[in-house]
Amino acid sequence: MTDHQASPSIETGMQETLRGNIESLTRRRRNEAARAPWSQRIADAITGFTGSMTFVAIHLSLYGLWILVNLGWLPLLPRFDPTFVVLAMVASVEAIFLSTFVLISQNRESAEARRRAELDLHINLLAEHELTKVADMVARIARRLEIDADAPDYREVTRDVQPTQVMDALDARRKE
Repeated sequence: MTDHQASPSIETGMQETLRGNIESLTRRRRNEAARAPWSQRIADAITGFTGSMTFVAIHLSLYGLWILVNLGWLPLLPRFDPTFVVLAMVASVEAIFLSTFVLISQNRESAEARRRAELDLHINLLAEHELTKVADMVARIARRLEIDADAPDYREVTRDVQPTQVMDALDARRKE
């Protein structure tokens, strides 16, 4: 089953809009991945491989063999690094490069997370604004039908939330 095909149980009852959104976002993610600079694709590939058990197994085998040979426990090969200085240098250089690749991938993922968070914020603000308008419309209908809808907590629902005020209140709360 491919990435863009959902299982039949998931598809059943799924709204067409939701299916369209999933397809659209999947297509966008693939297009962005295809347009990524080669350096980013290389960094992601290296980071993906170094985060795998295959990488661990290869290193366990190579470094284990290196250690066994240089301890003299594996006489098939002559000792070539009896003080393990070369092993330490190789491991250090490898760690420098691997940490750089990980940081490159984390920076990209962090930028993507910021974009998604900003999108979430905008969608939530739009939904809140639309719900405020719906609440106002319901209040007007209630008045026209002579239904009491003037409860204080209901009146609050009919007012738009100001995001800057919410952020200021959150920032003030953090400082407490």
